[in-house]
Amino acid sequence: MRHYEIVIIIHPDQTSEQIMHIIKHYKTFIMQNHGIIYRLEDWGRRQLAYPIKKLHKAYYILMNIHIEPVKISELKEILFFNEVVLRSMIITVKEKIVVPSVILKLKNDKMDKR
Repeated sequence: MRHYEIVIIIHPDQTSEQIMHIIKHYKTFIMQNHGIIYRLEDWGRRQLAYPIKKLHKAYYILMNIHIEPVKISELKEILFFNEVVLRSMIITVKEKIVVPSVILKLKNDKMDKR
């Protein structure tokens, strides 16, 4: 089994309920295939670096998981054929990552200052 970092960019028209359903769907897939989720971060709706399908904002999700490489291939296929997923990126990492990302820290700092 290997460690992976996954970033999923979802169409901004999805409601928060739909986003939660999407997250639950991918979590279930990982758990059913004997994977471990070390970190799951909901970054929320953010500005894109460049337009994708004429959209300037999208919903971001980050996951760090541990799963078999064969199952990652299945996950890539599922992400590719999901119409609400604009982009996804899966990279192999050397070890598990459990600390909060910089983006989540910045998001939390902004919330604390309000």
